[in-house]
Amino acid sequence: MCADLEVLEEIIGYEFHNRDLLIRALTHSSHAYEKNQQPLSDNEQLEFLGDAVLGFLISECLVGRYPEYREGRLSIIKNYLVSASHLHDVAKQLRLGEFLLLGRGEELSGGRVKRGLLADAVEALIAAIYLDGGIEPTRAFVLRHIVGPGAVLEESLEAPFTNFKGALQETARTLNLPSPRYTVISQHGPPHARTFTVEVRIPPDLIAQAEGASKKSAGQKAAQVILKQLLERAG
Repeated sequence: MCADLEVLEEIIGYEFHNRDLLIRALTHSSHAYEKNQQPLSDNEQLEFLGDAVLGFLISECLVGRYPEYREGRLSIIKNYLVSASHLHDVAKQLRLGEFLLLGRGEELSGGRVKRGLLADAVEALIAAIYLDGGIEPTRAFVLRHIVGPGAVLEESLEAPFTNFKGALQETARTLNLPSPRYTVISQHGPPHARTFTVEVRIPPDLIAQAEGASKKSAGQKAAQVILKQLLERAG
């Protein structure tokens, strides 16, 4: 375990003074239950704290980086950055799933790649860094791994690994909009090189179409367009 933790610390760019905090951040409730560990030995409470710390640091960053943006535009970008979809992508880039402590049942059911579980683990990790080293190393982690450089959402909307459909679903829910509806409009071309056109709608007036080599890729591109529309509408 110690060697593994050193690898993870190198990936995240932070060395813990209290390794127990890191271990707790990686401990799923299923593992704690199977091992009959003490209450609060899993990462659920850390997730709660990490969610709050992440929200504060993202807000702080966006207000400082984009003083000309209105609240609505900032909220959309923040909702994207703290979404389970984005945190899942972050967890994959950090290889966090490899280091999780899971119960046997959770392990067998694919817990190391589950979106919600990995997103929660990122929040728990943020809390662990905060409790171990304070706000400065936590801010550095968030800026490096979650926000990134440059024009946050604008650059993120071009990233090849972003789950635009998931981000759009969560953004719509946060903004109290109806859930996106996807429809395959057409498909053409030979079986080995088929092109699909998918339309996505968010009533009453958000609509976009996109083409792709699969229904999934076309849907992702259409969701990307709607996210950009929401950003422009927010001013």
